[in-house]
Amino acid sequence: MRIVHVITRLILGGAQENTLITCKHLARRGHEVTLITGPAIGPEGALFEHARGQGYEIIEFNRLIRPIRPFSDGLAYLQLKRLLRSLAPDIVHTHSAKAGILGRYAAAALRPRPGIVHTIHGLAFHPYLADWTNRLYIAIERAAARRTDAFISVAKAMTETMHAVGIGLDKPFTTAYSAIEQEAFLHPPDVEQIKGFRQRYGIIEQAVVLVCIARLTEFKGHEYIIESARRLVSKFDNCIWLFVGDGDLADEIRRQIRLANLGYRFKFTGLLPPTQIPLAIHASDILVHCSLREGLARVLPQAMLCGKPVVSFDIDGAREVVNARTGRLIEPEDVEGLAAACEELIADARLRDRLGAAGRQSVIERFAPETMVDTIERVYQEVLGE
Repeated sequence: MRIVHVITRLILGGAQENTLITCKHLARRGHEVTLITGPAIGPEGALFEHARGQGYEIIEFNRLIRPIRPFSDGLAYLQLKRLLRSLAPDIVHTHSAKAGILGRYAAAALRPRPGIVHTIHGLAFHPYLADWTNRLYIAIERAAARRTDAFISVAKAMTETMHAVGIGLDKPFTTAYSAIEQEAFLHPPDVEQIKGFRQRYGIIEQAVVLVCIARLTEFKGHEYIIESARRLVSKFDNCIWLFVGDGDLADEIRRQIRLANLGYRFKFTGLLPPTQIPLAIHASDILVHCSLREGLARVLPQAMLCGKPVVSFDIDGAREVVNARTGRLIEPEDVEGLAAACEELIADARLRDRLGAAGRQSVIERFAPETMVDTIERVYQEVLGE
């Protein structure tokens, strides 16, 4: 098959990592794969170096940008349509909001028309937006759905939310959990590497480390972790909270920590490349994830593959991987519940080990690249009637 993937930005992020794994494994199976992406604008860091040399073509499309700019977006649509016409794909597979809209409209205008597949990694509309903004985004997605042959969701929760607002009700939806290259997560680094990582950030060997791996941006919930830490520091003198990531709220988050007099308990790594994420998790004891909106955060199964227990807000797809056997689910914004769950795990190393072991077994097969790409390939074949 000749397959074109379209994504807005190739930044460090779950949707991007998912797409790169998909492209790589489809190319290895003999498909002719092209990835079209806009410039990696933003503080998150780029993934271009990780994408190159993997057996598929990458086309950087400068007009494909995240902000809504009607004139520029119109030109992007026309140029994208010309580019797709020249590539003559069998399948156009879109990802993310802007690329999902422009890519599906451009593909639907081609003759002969390719099969059009869209993956839902997350949703543009959510409870924290103004009503009129949500209504606009939902209307746009309903229109784009009419130009979509099949949807792939990274969690069943995404399908349920789409159906709840009347998007794609007459279209097939398939769940394909977002694959992870598992080797480095399943096999911990040696003791000296873990010790070296901790020393780099001033973390003593005996500390219990609660790690949060997320961009330092709105809706990622760092403020809830800070407040839970404020309630716990008097009970435990051996706890450190580690924030992995960067973003436009980095200074504000540091300010909140200073105001709470918690600077001695929080460490920041800044941006880490994807190759360093397994080490960061293995060097920690508990993953804490307090995002308020997320399709299914890849860091949840990543931590579970490392054998670490997870404390997460119960949003979107989190409950599809986290349960009482593998971690703790907390109602969103419930700081008291968050602190209680963290306290339970900090105090009980055996419980951490038991939850971590159960979590690892629960995600290995579901989040394997082969499992995801088998599912995606099957969707393509169904769309093309093969």
